[in-house]
Amino acid sequence: MLKKYILILIVTLFVSSLSYSGPRNKLGLNAADELLIPVGSIGTSLQGSNLASTTGIESMYWNPAGLAKINSKTGEAMFSYMNYVADMSVQYAGGAVKIGNMGVLGFSIKNLNFGDPELVTTVFAPEGTGETFSPTYIIGNLSFARAMTDKINFGTNIKYISENIANVSSNSFAFDFGLQYIAGQSGIRFGIALKNLGPRMKFDGPGLDRTFVENGVNVVRRVTLQEFELPTNLEIGLSYKANLNKNNFLNLSTTFQNSSYASDEYKFGLEYNYNNYLFLRGALKVLPDKEKDESLFGPSFGIGLRYPVGGVNIGFDYAYRVVDQSSFNSTNQFFTFNLGF
Repeated sequence: MLKKYILILIVTLFVSSLSYSGPRNKLGLNAADELLIPVGSIGTSLQGSNLASTTGIESMYWNPAGLAKINSKTGEAMFSYMNYVADMSVQYAGGAVKIGNMGVLGFSIKNLNFGDPELVTTVFAPEGTGETFSPTYIIGNLSFARAMTDKINFGTNIKYISENIANVSSNSFAFDFGLQYIAGQSGIRFGIALKNLGPRMKFDGPGLDRTFVENGVNVVRRVTLQEFELPTNLEIGLSYKANLNKNNFLNLSTTFQNSSYASDEYKFGLEYNYNNYLFLRGALKVLPDKEKDESLFGPSFGIGLRYPVGGVNIGFDYAYRVVDQSSFNSTNQFFTFNLGF
């Protein structure tokens, strides 16, 4: 049995060493960056290092395979709010329900709010036309997960992406695939996820129309924009749960992430669990290919509370992520409310 665990670790390190991060000349050129904005307080406080051990409704974002083990008898509901940088915020709501022996079906919607509406400006009215606009970025998600055996979980996401900015819009879809392996009673788990596979996105709409004068006649022509690829990620993770005694547990987790448009990331997290009521979390990540001024976020910390009331399990989680104040004078906090029934 020990040889199996060692083999898993060797394979993980081998794949990580063969992976190649996105070229530096492609940084910032991908579409739908909102796909990369984290969801929920548990995974965020652990920097996504819990890829192998994440369970329940929040795992739809981090690794859909974890949805196969929702933390309730029938289903879960989750509501999350995050104050992002530059006065932006993210609202998220999701639900999951068991569908007999078939597995677990989940759904969610994620909205990126840009704050106060912006003034419409033109070449002839640089101070504003009096009109306003507000960008709309929404991601709808449908998930399915199933425990293939008592040791193997599989899950997938189908995401619909909608972006609209001042009469210019783009729509697309993406897929996630996740797998988790539970190594018996040893406390070791292995996870892998491939995220954001989908076609390129291209903006179009009347907001790109421009009027030109040709032979004394006004002619309207539309500016053609370039297509952009989605930010595809491959993530591989390991976790170990240590039972200190009857009521105290530690979960150590690590994940390697390879992105098509960014640096590799090595994530390390630690979670303390007291009797499944109180959770303390912390994590950091290492970006070997990124320069210092490219790292916007630093370490993260969090706390969670769980308490059963009648037949409902009520949970509240909070996460705080350090922000580089030289780039944005703001904080990054996550508030998540969870119901299990």
